[in-house]
Amino acid sequence: MTQTVPHIVIVGGGAGGLVLATRLSHRLGRRQQARITLVDAERTHVWKPVLHQLAAGSYDSHAEEIEYLAHARWHGFTFRQGSLAGLDRARREVVLAPLTGEDGSEVLPERRLEYDLLVLAVGSQTNDFGTPGVAEHAIRLDTPATARRFHERLIDACLRAQNLPPAPGRPRMAVTLIGGGATGVELAAELHEAAKVLASYGLDRVDPDADLTITVVEASDRILAALPPRLSEAARRELAQLQVQVLTGERVTEVGPDFVALKSGKVLPSTVTVWAAGVKAPPFLHEIGGLETNKLNQLVVQPTMQSTRDPAVFALGDCAACPLPDGSWAPARAQSAYQQALQLADNIERFLKGRPLHPYVFRDRGSLVSLAGYSSVGSLMGSLSHGSLFIEGQIAKWMYWMLHKRHQMAVSGVGRMLLITLTEMIDRVRRPRIKLH
Repeated sequence: MTQTVPHIVIVGGGAGGLVLATRLSHRLGRRQQARITLVDAERTHVWKPVLHQLAAGSYDSHAEEIEYLAHARWHGFTFRQGSLAGLDRARREVVLAPLTGEDGSEVLPERRLEYDLLVLAVGSQTNDFGTPGVAEHAIRLDTPATARRFHERLIDACLRAQNLPPAPGRPRMAVTLIGGGATGVELAAELHEAAKVLASYGLDRVDPDADLTITVVEASDRILAALPPRLSEAARRELAQLQVQVLTGERVTEVGPDFVALKSGKVLPSTVTVWAAGVKAPPFLHEIGGLETNKLNQLVVQPTMQSTRDPAVFALGDCAACPLPDGSWAPARAQSAYQQALQLADNIERFLKGRPLHPYVFRDRGSLVSLAGYSSVGSLMGSLSHGSLFIEGQIAKWMYWMLHKRHQMAVSGVGRMLLITLTEMIDRVRRPRIKLH
């Protein structure tokens, strides 16, 4: 290597990767102790927990959307747009696939980036478990692009439903959300609220209560199965008040252009179908560069977040299988990726100084689930031995809002977070409550 300082390459600019790049640049880059390069397939960053709002049209991401090039310039690191196509550990190089434009023409050829330390933070995608019809007929809310595509399909479906004659016992429009995790539950509430707002803007021939059905299908025995039962029951109760149908213990066997078939024999009419069940790491990670991966394509790492076969390759977030002291694995949650980013920033600095690294320990701060403008439910301090503090209603809504602001502050600083908040307040006055295109 010809660099006088080590080159740290971070692939993936999600909640963990962007925080890590920013933190390392402040701690090492500005002191000329390292060069930091962030790689991402997109040009902008949107906080993944707001994708359900983006899909429903109740949130305009442009107020807080972070442009990687600008953010890199402000914080002293380098950004390169590209998708990971390979890893050459012998040469310590990552291979980036050719970058193509919207018309399919090549913008940039295949490129190689040298590294001294590599961090993989490419996140996860939904796992369809090979279910027939999902790829062709369902939308997965993995990225801002897919969330916007869902919103366009939703508006189109509403316009079509306007011209359908009423049929007794059959809704003009049916939305099926497959997966009763946070994404499915939160999107169900957002869609119910969005339908009411859309009706006020002229799409009033579709009555949200009579002409629209929203169904959540979950394979386990309750929604929000990864969260405390009390939180799950509170969310189900809130959805019932919104007339959202919740089907638990049901497995999907096929998704068609206008239906969802269940293992029990039920067939649900479905105008728009969303697949939000299960997660796995991207397929390109499978045994990349000869590194150890599991059945979900996650890179298997040590408690220090170093890969098991190369101490110079780290991984964090949903794409990493990180063991915890109690024998479990770090959860695929935004708060875990954030905590790992902070820990890894310290570990990389220690690594460069030849000091021992600290193992990652997940600290459960609880869970919050937003149910649009209606309510929120959650539990705080879930890691305490005496149990968690259950909250709901306005307090939980404020806590959810503060969680979002903490992410903005961690990435952009207090000043820009305040400017983003001011912009959001102005937009509430000058723009419709729902994106109408």
